[in-house]
Amino acid sequence: MRLAVACGLALLVASCGRPRSSQNQDEPEPGKNDSRIVEIDLESGAPEGSSGSLFQLPATRTYTGLVRALERSLQSKETAGLFIKLGAAGLDFSRASEIGRIASRYREKKLPVVCHAHTLANAGAWLTLKGCSRIWLSPAGSYDTVGIAAELVHVKSLLDRLKVATDFIAIGKYKGGAEPLTHTEPSEATREVLGATLGSMRAAWLADIESARQGLGPGLEAGPYSPEEAKAQKLVDAVGFEAEALAEAKRLGKTSFSKAEFGPDTGTKDGFDLGQLIRILSGAEEATGGKPHLAVVPAEGAITLESGGPFDSGGITSHSLNKTLERLRKDDSVKAVVLRIDSPGGSPLASDLIWRELRELSKKKPVVTSVGSMAASGGYYLAVGTQKIIAESTSIVGSIGVFGGKIVPGPALHEVGIDAFLIPANPDPVAAQRAAYLSPFRLWDDATRERVRAHMQSVYDLFIERVATGRRLPNEKVREIAEGRIYSGNQGKDLGLVDEIGGLAHAIDSVRKMAKLAPDTPVTVEGPRDGLLERLLLGEEASNAQIEAAVLAYEKRTALLAQIPPSLRAHVASLSPLLTGETAVVALPLAVTLR
Repeated sequence: MRLAVACGLALLVASCGRPRSSQNQDEPEPGKNDSRIVEIDLESGAPEGSSGSLFQLPATRTYTGLVRALERSLQSKETAGLFIKLGAAGLDFSRASEIGRIASRYREKKLPVVCHAHTLANAGAWLTLKGCSRIWLSPAGSYDTVGIAAELVHVKSLLDRLKVATDFIAIGKYKGGAEPLTHTEPSEATREVLGATLGSMRAAWLADIESARQGLGPGLEAGPYSPEEAKAQKLVDAVGFEAEALAEAKRLGKTSFSKAEFGPDTGTKDGFDLGQLIRILSGAEEATGGKPHLAVVPAEGAITLESGGPFDSGGITSHSLNKTLERLRKDDSVKAVVLRIDSPGGSPLASDLIWRELRELSKKKPVVTSVGSMAASGGYYLAVGTQKIIAESTSIVGSIGVFGGKIVPGPALHEVGIDAFLIPANPDPVAAQRAAYLSPFRLWDDATRERVRAHMQSVYDLFIERVATGRRLPNEKVREIAEGRIYSGNQGKDLGLVDEIGGLAHAIDSVRKMAKLAPDTPVTVEGPRDGLLERLLLGEEASNAQIEAAVLAYEKRTALLAQIPPSLRAHVASLSPLLTGETAVVALPLAVTLR
């Protein structure tokens, strides 16, 4: 077993460790003072952290590392231009808008920004049209800008045919998380709120692109286009291959050199690198040596008490995240913290435990929330524990509400000859129903349903109180804008749920100023420092057999999660507390991903 783990580590380093240089090996390497084109490779993505992985992702490969690389290169005198390789990457709106915004600052300095992609969709169009001076598309690629829409899948009719019953309660007019299970079609409330939110996002998307490239008109939403059609629509500037685009970037930048600053090819060394192994295991990027610095803490995925559930996606666990926050609170060299949230919510108990730790951290040092795609429901619960909330115009915030319940397959099982018989300790009929309220074989009686509703109402009232306290808003005002309703970042700012519109770079700059730190203060990416055994939910005394069983269980969870489309995994995992004994969740009722 130990040999297998060791071999796995060796393969990991061999496959993703110290990269090849993107510079052709036959070309001379740039000298210290030679100008060069900065290469940014987004084809493999830029995850917020190491969610769902046994190993910490090196900070240089995270989204924070990407933003830092772009900011550093922008200030470097050796930078002659920027080359962004998108491949077929599917960025979301929040990251695409920020990368495009930073890239546009290169153009403001009269530096060429050349971008190449195999395919571009709505978000890729935002990045390239906003940030790139020259846009290239592969000859056999596609330009898939088709506008923004939501498609809601309901399974109520299927459950009825299978004779599977459901028992769900929602607190909040717009908290329609259970509707796919309880309604054959979306309610008017769901149609209303989703239409308004998507409309706000569409307006921000079109306005930002129009401000960068005027005159595109309705063609932006009339795809999909072939590469030549996209060029005719002035959505791309050239059709060709990546090497041709890079050659153009060098010509425009008047240099023969390029250097990879983000992506799998970052660096100059080949082969096994022990240093890279240590970075993978520790997640470290910048060694601060105890010097003052600020920390970025990724909080991505569903919120649960512990990891290891049937739909475990890594995600946010109160046990792990609170250990990180406590460590940062006690570390005097950490002068400020950015909580980078991308979460649809989950367990209300876990959310409240993390909220409390964030409040304690905020008493000692500035803490700012940077919202990625969403800080919804439980994700927003965390955000209000910090001193400032910064979100993109298309981020999703709010969803202040609670829903919960259970699926009851008992009637369906009866059809195939499986019945359950309740034998209570207390013969009173009401007490008997109460004792079996979590049973998957029977629906709630009226008395039990009212007790469950009362519990959910108390969770909702506490959520309202946390938001009112954190946002310094009257309780009545929060109740007016709550009800489970989701908002775009722009809508949230108008309502007082968001302080400023911006991305991670803006949040880092803001918290740096709050802490009165110098512009060159180091930034670290902080996450759990659990050992491998702890990540497998084992102790130091675990036997080989226990380790093997834990690895197999982890592989099974990973395989189960792999059957769910990537865009839905965090949403499905946010409902997992209902499978582990909790009756309520503070989770986004819809899986919304804009690309």
